[in-house]
Amino acid sequence: MKRLMLVCLLAYAQIAFAQNAIKTSVAQTSLSKTKGSFVLGTNEFLLNGKPFLIRAGEIHFPRIPREYWDHRIKLCKAMGMNTICIYLFWNFHEQKPDQFDFTGQKDVAAFVKLVQANGMYCIVRPGPYACAEWDMGGLPWWLLKKPDLKVRTLEDRYFMERSAKYLKEVGKQLALLQIQNGGNIIMVQVENEYAAFGNSAEYMDANRKNLKDAGFNKVQLMRCDWSSTFNSYITDPEVAITLNFGAGSDVDKQFKGFQEKHPTAPLMCSEYWTGWFDHWGRPHETRSINSFIGSLKDMMDRKISFSLYMAHGGTTFGQWGGANSPPYSAMVASYDYNAPIGEQGNTTEKFFAVRNLLKNYLNPGEKLGDIPAPIPVITIPKITFEEAAPLFDNLPPGKASEIIKPMEMFDQGWGRINYRTNLTASTTPRKLIITEVHDWAQVFINGKLVGKLDRRRADSTIEIPATKAGAVLDILVEATGRVNFGEAVIDRKGITEKVEISDGSTVQELKNWTVYNFPVDYQFQANAKFVKQKVNGPAWYRAKFNLNQTGDTYIDLSTWGKGMIWVNGYNIGRFWKIGPQQTFLMPGVWLKRGMNEIIILDLERPTDATVQGLKEPILDKINPDASLLNRKEGQNLVLTNEKPVLAGSFDAAISWKTVSFTTAKGRYFCFEALSSQENDNFTSMAELQLLGRDGKPISTQKWKVIYADSEEVTAANNAADKVFDNQESTIWHTQYIGKQSNTKQPHQLVIDLGKEEEITGLRYLPRSDKKKGGMIKDYKVYLKSARFNF
Repeated sequence: MKRLMLVCLLAYAQIAFAQNAIKTSVAQTSLSKTKGSFVLGTNEFLLNGKPFLIRAGEIHFPRIPREYWDHRIKLCKAMGMNTICIYLFWNFHEQKPDQFDFTGQKDVAAFVKLVQANGMYCIVRPGPYACAEWDMGGLPWWLLKKPDLKVRTLEDRYFMERSAKYLKEVGKQLALLQIQNGGNIIMVQVENEYAAFGNSAEYMDANRKNLKDAGFNKVQLMRCDWSSTFNSYITDPEVAITLNFGAGSDVDKQFKGFQEKHPTAPLMCSEYWTGWFDHWGRPHETRSINSFIGSLKDMMDRKISFSLYMAHGGTTFGQWGGANSPPYSAMVASYDYNAPIGEQGNTTEKFFAVRNLLKNYLNPGEKLGDIPAPIPVITIPKITFEEAAPLFDNLPPGKASEIIKPMEMFDQGWGRINYRTNLTASTTPRKLIITEVHDWAQVFINGKLVGKLDRRRADSTIEIPATKAGAVLDILVEATGRVNFGEAVIDRKGITEKVEISDGSTVQELKNWTVYNFPVDYQFQANAKFVKQKVNGPAWYRAKFNLNQTGDTYIDLSTWGKGMIWVNGYNIGRFWKIGPQQTFLMPGVWLKRGMNEIIILDLERPTDATVQGLKEPILDKINPDASLLNRKEGQNLVLTNEKPVLAGSFDAAISWKTVSFTTAKGRYFCFEALSSQENDNFTSMAELQLLGRDGKPISTQKWKVIYADSEEVTAANNAADKVFDNQESTIWHTQYIGKQSNTKQPHQLVIDLGKEEEITGLRYLPRSDKKKGGMIKDYKVYLKSARFNF
């Protein structure tokens, strides 16, 4: 007993010592709570009347366990940051209408105060729209229950009323923390990258007024856009304008147009992209240290403020991962972002490169923060799953619906939804036509899998076998993330329109459905009836494992199919065997000594129903379920007898280029690059827009690349569809090495526009980094109603 008491006293002493050390560290570094000021000066920001260069690092508190907030903030300070930049996600704080939550993991005020306690300032980006590769860009799913919803516009009164109400709740949490009140918030952002969506100055002004009404009536307001779009609308002069661009950018060219319009404004890159985010089934994204550091040094030499996006990305736990469109492509759970601070809070070569650079630009008397001790990482021996619960044996209560509806109309926000009906008899195979699957579906007849549909490939039809009368049709749909960027952000899940069946001569819409909802909350999964059995179809798997010590680990799911994982009640996120992410960060603070529980929902079937905890992540292994190339083996485009609608040459400037031609009609568009500015064999392109009769870009939502003679999809994610992904820092680039890299110009790209269009011109944006490889010089353009010959 005495020995046990001694052990307890020693443990208590260690805890008390650690807590006291944290308090001492905070006391030595915390900012004064004296009221201050932060305003725009001539070509510089002024903090308490003195020039201030913002060195910010962006981190997202929802992507970091609360217990690790202080650790990540200290890492940013050690890297040389004096400011932390944060997003708030509306849907994270109001998951149901009028049920606001700013407690625990969602306590943004506690996070901002912790930033201040560490001697740093804060920039707050509350939305209502955020992007950030987060589900629906931070907009709440329940808005989608309004059938005619419009977002980010004054045209929808409901959206404006709800977003204003949300901002008032944010104000209740943070308005007292403005620097003018003795807090550390020096700027608050109005909306986010709005010019990539619209150009209504009135909408932006309404958001500015909503922020002021919410209590942000003292702090400096700001907005961010790209160098190519910042002038699309005019905002109140009290709002600072900042630009976003990526690693390796030519800083002088990025700010050239801005300085011509605003010669006395302070310069700031509000998102300097340190890396990029990963998509399921595409190569892991990286940005080189040299290109990243080069542009950062250029900004420091020119006294340009910046915010590293991301300084530390963290993890998109649970259902919160978003998607891009077009083409539809969902994000992985890891938000490592190839950032200086790794997903687990580990320091990287990029971290030390930033630290070594910024130490040369500190103010007199300023010093870099100490690097905090790393968080322990452990391994976990192999865990075998012996209990399972087949999904179709554990259906929740069904809901009757005459017609197909998306999951939001059944009051479901995330997860999976199953649509069931009965089929008529048929002695021959028939075709099932689904409009539209959002996002990945399995089709079963009498419990047997007959096929899959994937929104990434725009799948919409599947052949089903002959059936007897009354055969049960199940369509199990998984939502893999709502679009978080662009016009497709209104992204309802499940089956959004209808299901039809065709026998070749007639088409009939299927009705009289029973709908089963499978939400993502832990308790729903835990209620499944687990027994010791082997299963072939969709099922939950459960196991218990014992730990003698805790620490962060990476759960290896490389032998599993597609689904979601919960550990000790925490939703760790979505997994998919196609990669590139194969391991999932499990924070040690969510594990416990003694018995732990893991539940996995796999919609397919694991090749080995085991997992283990690794010390290193696997973020770069893809197992593509289909070719990533937009060119079939042996396929060659034939343009011999085709007549171009346009031929010309581009200059070498890194800026949007617009060309017009006589109105042409067609569905199939071909761009042919004949030569490059550098006379190399490559072709590269950042963005392509086609102009309609009104001179404005036509919608790209139905576009699909059907041919690219060469594209890089293994060494980098430079696929041909990058030309219409609305991301200026991503590019189509012909293959760097290998068989396709040796082909000389010309290089061709063919796009199916989805329907017949009238085209009057095009806009082309070259790559925006310092490299010029593949930048197009001479070109031809073709447009046809019939498909090209391959």
